[in-house]
Amino acid sequence: MKIVVAPDSFKECLTAREVARVLAEALQERFPEAEVAQIPLADGGEGTLDVLATAMGASLVPVTVHDPLDRPTTALYGLSGNTALIEVAQACGIQLVRPQERNPFKADTRGVGELLLAARERGCRRFIIGLGGTVTCDGGRGMLAVPGVCELLQEATVELLCDVQVPLTGAMRLFGPQKGASPADVEVLEAGMLEWAASLMEETGVDVRDLPGAGAAGGLGAAFMAYARPAVYPGIQRVMDLCHFDRALAGASLVVTGEGRSDRQTLQGKVSLGVLQRAAAGGRRVPESPGVAVPGVPVALLSGRIDDAEDLRAAGFSQLIEVSPRTLPLSQALSPSIASENLRKAVHLLPPFSGA
Repeated sequence: MKIVVAPDSFKECLTAREVARVLAEALQERFPEAEVAQIPLADGGEGTLDVLATAMGASLVPVTVHDPLDRPTTALYGLSGNTALIEVAQACGIQLVRPQERNPFKADTRGVGELLLAARERGCRRFIIGLGGTVTCDGGRGMLAVPGVCELLQEATVELLCDVQVPLTGAMRLFGPQKGASPADVEVLEAGMLEWAASLMEETGVDVRDLPGAGAAGGLGAAFMAYARPAVYPGIQRVMDLCHFDRALAGASLVVTGEGRSDRQTLQGKVSLGVLQRAAAGGRRVPESPGVAVPGVPVALLSGRIDDAEDLRAAGFSQLIEVSPRTLPLSQALSPSIASENLRKAVHLLPPFSGA
């Protein structure tokens, strides 16, 4: 019997690697005869660097850059030969700014440009870039304003791993509020983004308005698409490829995945959906849409909070297990030690299955 553990991180609590380790230990206790494989995953947003650096054997390089509010901060990138692994959230992530400081008109992506230049100075010419988890809505203006970045993007080989596939048009309405925008702000941001798209079109000849993924990371995807002409991937699909998920899936009887919160948004291209699709298809890459799961390896979903359970069951998850008791205060649920213990308990709620 083989079980594959393939979770996302539990945001503000446990990294994907930590979640995978806890689940694997508990599964080994529950099913002592099982082979348990750990494949922590990410979708291009926060945590992507940690996952890919481990999978690709990259070293982590610290760089001092400017955070979204122009303060110095230390960001990491991965270095593997002439390939740089860039997680934009390291430089402009929402975790770098306190909730009361969030301001979509001030936060910018300057630090991302500084990260790119630092990697080029180490000889990097290929860039795998995780787009997601930012507090910015500047469309990449801050990044492109850093001297030398436009030239770098035009010369480099770039892969974009987008955590969402939204176009630039409408992206501010979808994601602006979580970055501090009021309803009135959202309309101003949306109009400004269309003006920015026109400027990019004039400069590069690329119309980014309706390109899937251009709206990722507060429109940062649009700047990369205009200047770098990158290969663009749904983040989870590319991360699974780079982590050799299909190889680990071979011969599996069960896959266990999870995230901090699962709901209808899980079915819009997040890690758990990607795992479900690939497992249902027996390891073959499938289109990025919920669809109807076909017979394959069953996938159990263990998440901190689960809403919209009917939709998740319809998508094809074999088990839905909510990890955190609803009576538990959020501050306690986000404690790494408490979350780890709750994960262990959740594993023991899994029913026996044919592989056992």
